Amino acid sequence: YTPPQTASGDPDLSGIWQVVNAASWNLEAHNAEDGLPAGLSVVVGDQIPYHPTAAAQKQENYENRLTADPVRQCFLPGVPRITYMPFPFQIIQTPDHVVMTYEFAHARRIIYTDGSPHPLPNDFWMGDSRGRWEGDTLVVDSTHFNDRTWFDAAGNFHSTSLRLVERYTPTSPYHITYEVTIEDPEVFTRPWTIRMPLYRRIEENLQLLDYD
Repeated sequence: YTPPQTASGDPDLSGIWQVVNAASWNLEAHNAEDGLPAGLSVVVGDQIPYHPTAAAQKQENYENRLTADPVRQCFLPGVPRITYMPFPFQIIQTPDHVVMTYEFAHARRIIYTDGSPHPLPNDFWMGDSRGRWEGDTLVVDSTHFNDRTWFDAAGNFHSTSLRLVERYTPTSPYHITYEVTIEDPEVFTRPWTIRMPLYRRIEENLQLLDYD
């Protein structure tokens, strides 16, 4: 598949997209519960490689998930969780930026594709994102996260050492393969990857709506 191009010659990923899976509730395979759909693992290799002490913290998070989940406390979901929340998001491109604006909580990301480096260390709910094109794939390197977000509602978590490399690869006019490699040596024994399709929303007069 060869995607259309923007006026500046980059692959055109613009549109409104949404994930259709249960990753927001739990990245790993899980059974259905009251108000929670069952889901297969979106983790490559099926399991998240925690250090033993971090696995204990994850279990504590899970046991307290109904009150401890940062999203339930009205904080931003962070990255990559914002991508697979059960809400649509819109991609808008300029020659030196890719903007992703999300229906959930009016969240947004500005991904700089102008070759500029990450700024001095800081901590952000959504990190600092710098993108580049590898063929038709948008590759996004994100750092400078705080440690207050979870990857899902099951308590999978990270530290401030989190680094993400996301890959957005268009595979048809209606699909993008979304892949993100997660690296955090304080929490995980090795880098690990999640992968899922994004689906283009094609309803007439579609728009992102208020989420207040």
